[in-house]
Amino acid sequence: MDLHPARTGSAVVLAPVGRIDHTHADAFKQSLDPWLGECTRDGAAIVIDFSGVTYISSIGLRALMVAAKQAKAQGGRIVLAALTPLVLEVFRISRFDLVFEIFADRAAALDALGPQRVPV
Repeated sequence: MDLHPARTGSAVVLAPVGRIDHTHADAFKQSLDPWLGECTRDGAAIVIDFSGVTYISSIGLRALMVAAKQAKAQGGRIVLAALTPLVLEVFRISRFDLVFEIFADRAAALDALGPQRVPV
């Protein structure tokens, strides 16, 4: 799965497209893995822009949770942005909206990361 990475200041924005379900969850996780190595206390924070994601299943949520746990263990930070209504509903039903920082859009997520993460 192509995550369409874009560096913005000291953050990296990843923007998956399509469904993150049983068919695509492994590809999502494999595409996310290289970026997790940089997601440390002194490295790049990750913003995942969900504006192009039409659906996420429980296995997709699991892949996201594993990534978040790794980032947290390294002192890094993953935030989510621009969840479509259906994806946001899945997050609310599963209560993942209480686990992740979710922002209305990419700009709000980048602003929340602080001044060192402002676009250059």
